[in-house]
Amino acid sequence: MSTDPRISIYRNAAIAMRHGDFSVKFPTEPRDEVGRLGQVLTDLGKMLNARFSELNQLLAITEHINAGLMLDDVLNYIYDSCRAIIPYQRIGLALIDDSGTNVYARWARSDYESISLPIGYHAPLAGSSLRQIIDSGQPRILNDLEAHLKAHPDSESTRRIVAEGIRSSLTCPLIAMNKPIGFIFFSSTKPNAYRDAHVGLFRQIAGQIALAIEKSRLYEELYHLNQVKNKFVGVAAHDLRSPLGIFRGYLSLFLGGIVGEFSPKQLDLLKRMNAKCIAMTRLIDELLDISMIESGRIELRFSDVRLEDFLRDTLESHELLARAKSIRMKLDFDANPITVRMDPDRISQVMGNLIGNAIKFSHSDTEITLSASTGDSEIVISVTDQGQGIPQHEIPRLFSDYGKASTKPTAGERSTGLGLAIVKRIIEAHGGRIWVTSRVGVGSTFAFALPLKGPATDLSNH
Repeated sequence: MSTDPRISIYRNAAIAMRHGDFSVKFPTEPRDEVGRLGQVLTDLGKMLNARFSELNQLLAITEHINAGLMLDDVLNYIYDSCRAIIPYQRIGLALIDDSGTNVYARWARSDYESISLPIGYHAPLAGSSLRQIIDSGQPRILNDLEAHLKAHPDSESTRRIVAEGIRSSLTCPLIAMNKPIGFIFFSSTKPNAYRDAHVGLFRQIAGQIALAIEKSRLYEELYHLNQVKNKFVGVAAHDLRSPLGIFRGYLSLFLGGIVGEFSPKQLDLLKRMNAKCIAMTRLIDELLDISMIESGRIELRFSDVRLEDFLRDTLESHELLARAKSIRMKLDFDANPITVRMDPDRISQVMGNLIGNAIKFSHSDTEITLSASTGDSEIVISVTDQGQGIPQHEIPRLFSDYGKASTKPTAGERSTGLGLAIVKRIIEAHGGRIWVTSRVGVGSTFAFALPLKGPATDLSNH
């Protein structure tokens, strides 16, 4: 008995489908039992291909949602990206308030201009149809909103969206960490838009959105708290600097002998007080720098700077401090004469911190090298010392606020732990990057790169 040749074709096509190729064709003629099997397999291939496309789209959406931080950005991406798997002309988001008693409209976007359900619109959750959706945990599909409104004439939200022209809706509950947090509404101007809805897919999307909302809430709360902190630090630092300046003014009068003579012991105490005031002023200035930079109020005044001249001036201004500890300084400039667009005052602040740290943590009779080299579009400047070095596990925290290594200054100098955090913010405001390499007992190199033409975005007004 001979085998129908179509069976071999079906087998090879099924193997191709198993490997993800759903575009294979099955013979459907003649219309006998084998032909009808071919039609069934053809329909199966089309269905699997559609599901495969949906899953790929869902994977891309999930990846973007997980990468996003700001809720509005995530929701706008969903609006722009989900049409291939969900029909809609409007998407809305409503959240349950902290008391759990009310639902309020948090976000909405549509293909048309007039949205009659405004952001901030709220309604009680108890006794509403949304309460039933939360209790069931299942999406609700309404394919004829006009009929639904006739059956529920007291539903203000339904009346409003019907007035907008919406005729069918899909409502998914949003649940994060087993707690209901709100709803997402997909709405269409066409009746029966969700008649053939793949509810499982919508639930997956809703689950990802719920996680994104919780993450965004936490991020926005932290951002707000950080802004409050910056404002408080800025006000406190300003309030501290004013009386401290007056105090230093009086001390200068005492130390200058203007108000009379002091005994050597009294003079020594006044000098100690003045040194503490100077250290306190430096700390306040650093706090103000941190506050200003984090709040986006850092002012960068860009100009074209001849790099070699800038580095020579920098080295000369620090040689006296290095010589006091018997530390040698040298400049290694292997670049051609070049001009860099930067804020010279702010980069001087960076260099002062890096060189100051190198001197602070180096022993006598060692050397500090200030070097520069150019790439195609950036300049790399580095400060290398022969100091104590930094343990590798401590390097990641160096550029964080108050981050310090376990190494100690070799002459008892003081450190607030704010300097490198400020340095990092200044370099990043220039569109650059900073890093460190170090070996314990050998020394450290702090290097940063700046774009030769300045940052791609003009940050001079920040």
